[in-house]
Amino acid sequence: MSRGKTFKGGIYPACHKELSSGKAILTMALPKEVVVPLQQHIGAPCSPLVKKGDIVNKGQKIGDSEAFISAPIHAPVSGVVKAVEARLHPSGCKTQAIVIENDGEERLDSSVAPKGDLEALDAGTIKEIIREAGIVGLGGAAFPTHVKLAPPPDKKIDVLIINGCECEPYLTCDHRLMLEQSEQLVYGTRAIMKALGIDKAFIGIEDNKLDAIAAMEKAVAQYSGIQVVALRTKYPQGAEKQLILAITGKEVPVGGLPMDIGIEVNNVGTAVAVATAIQTGIPLIERIITVSGEGVREPQNLLVRIGTSFNDALEAAGGLNGTPKKVIMGGPLTGLTQFDLSVPIVKGTSGIVVFNTLKTATHPEPCIRCGRCVDVCPQYLVPTNIAQYVDANMLDAAAEWGLLNCCECGCCSYVCPANRFLVQSLKLGKEEVRAERSKQTS
Repeated sequence: MSRGKTFKGGIYPACHKELSSGKAILTMALPKEVVVPLQQHIGAPCSPLVKKGDIVNKGQKIGDSEAFISAPIHAPVSGVVKAVEARLHPSGCKTQAIVIENDGEERLDSSVAPKGDLEALDAGTIKEIIREAGIVGLGGAAFPTHVKLAPPPDKKIDVLIINGCECEPYLTCDHRLMLEQSEQLVYGTRAIMKALGIDKAFIGIEDNKLDAIAAMEKAVAQYSGIQVVALRTKYPQGAEKQLILAITGKEVPVGGLPMDIGIEVNNVGTAVAVATAIQTGIPLIERIITVSGEGVREPQNLLVRIGTSFNDALEAAGGLNGTPKKVIMGGPLTGLTQFDLSVPIVKGTSGIVVFNTLKTATHPEPCIRCGRCVDVCPQYLVPTNIAQYVDANMLDAAAEWGLLNCCECGCCSYVCPANRFLVQSLKLGKEEVRAERSKQTS
């Protein structure tokens, strides 16, 4: 095992993982109602396959799309469809959702059945199982996994990297998964390797999780093609490009994707979801999340059904501890602030973090040209210059300075002594550039 591999730049925020890292995964009691958005992934939203009044079974497909970049949606519980209507999504927008009243019977759909022995499955069958199970990236991006496993013919994949870094503060669900489901994780890794037709994989884990490193090394011992790599604890070590650089020494080209250098990256949770789909036939209807922060009475790692409300998940963690000032879906550096706790947990929800105090200043000051944002940027950018171009609506200049290569990690904003909203400006600029280019090509 090699130690301390990393990348240039990055930051060392307080992790606060001790709040929940010692808490075993707790299966949450089933909610009385689930709200299942038809848009839980990058790509085309699903169309509903059920209507109000229909009786559905656990694991039944209730939404799908003919678009290649999409992923079907399944019923997390058995029950009755109460409505198919617009509901608030954690993204802050309203989107079509299927509301199911749970009948408590846990009645499995007839489509749910083991898919056979892994050795007997060919690559195409594995990809189809993954697609039909609605599996997406569970690290937060929620990109459909079957699409990642189908690169163009000229993009040959040689190496698979399984991301177990979990570098965001507070989040520990991946850590617990590696400790408690290590065999399933290896099974899922092997399945993805077979789907890609490769024989080499790395599992990258930050070295603040030595117990997880030990557990995974034990689990992969009989598989010579899978290697555990210990990485320096630093944010954003789990970002795709930084993870690839740290493990392989290769750099993804500007504007490119990992497949351009023959590499595929998947989250540990995604690999376990693949294993579950093959071994049991159960699609992606639940996931592990961390509920933590000073505003939570009993921080926990919870196994929750998709569609469960944030309110219900917080109650399962003992409820709120005081009056929250901010609630974030995901980690505090890249997560989304929530303004309504009735929103549902979706496939991309890795955690709920609650803060009772806000320690960051809210009034930005003029840039003092200190260069700290340049020092920490893992993409070798000059964030302050790019942000100023965006703020001045000089988007072409911002793009020339590398705007679209920003990975939105937030390191620049974290270290800025002038409290400038650098990453917010860069994110906005990227959206505006992409929208303008989309207009030009349509």
